[in-house]
Amino acid sequence: MRDLVIVGAGGFGRETVDTVRAINRGKPTWRILGVIDDSPSPANLNRLAALDLPHLGGLAALPPRSAVALCIGAPADRSRLAQRLEPDVELPSLIHPSTQIGSLFRHGHGLITLAGTSIGTNVRVGDHVHLNAHAVIGHDVHLSDFVSVNPNATVSGECAIGTQVLVGAGSTVLQGLTVGRGSTVGAAACVTHDVPATRTVKGVPAR
Repeated sequence: MRDLVIVGAGGFGRETVDTVRAINRGKPTWRILGVIDDSPSPANLNRLAALDLPHLGGLAALPPRSAVALCIGAPADRSRLAQRLEPDVELPSLIHPSTQIGSLFRHGHGLITLAGTSIGTNVRVGDHVHLNAHAVIGHDVHLSDFVSVNPNATVSGECAIGTQVLVGAGSTVLQGLTVGRGSTVGAAACVTHDVPATRTVKGVPAR
């Protein structure tokens, strides 16, 4: 068993705990020491207690030589924190056992998938990508670093999703499209055209 610290007391951090515990049911791998968060809300502290997880404090309390699950939902914030932590800590990938993975799948470090994620054939995923519950990633997709695909979102085949893109819950990016760096696809949107960098699009069709 290896020590692991969760960074982020919010929903994705606690759902990552579920992923880790599911991994451990198959093969005991990780010992979760607790959660690091500079300013957790009282509600989230209560939720951590319900999971029997201690709040260890802020980043200054990060135990030395521990592996870290970087569970900050906002892509830009996650990128800034990764720059602070690397290369001093290990940032492993944590893949829920229920994730369906196609052939020729390649990914960087820090990938986290939640329950029910589906990944097609010939998919490339960069560093520190978050795939939330029941996200669907089609064939031949490239997800760049620090992408977040929220619950029940679909990225169709042959799409290219740029660095620090957020694909909102229940949204769809249609086949062969590009979403530029730093853009946000709103919840339940349907993207039918390429999205330039640093844009927010929403609606059906997304504008």
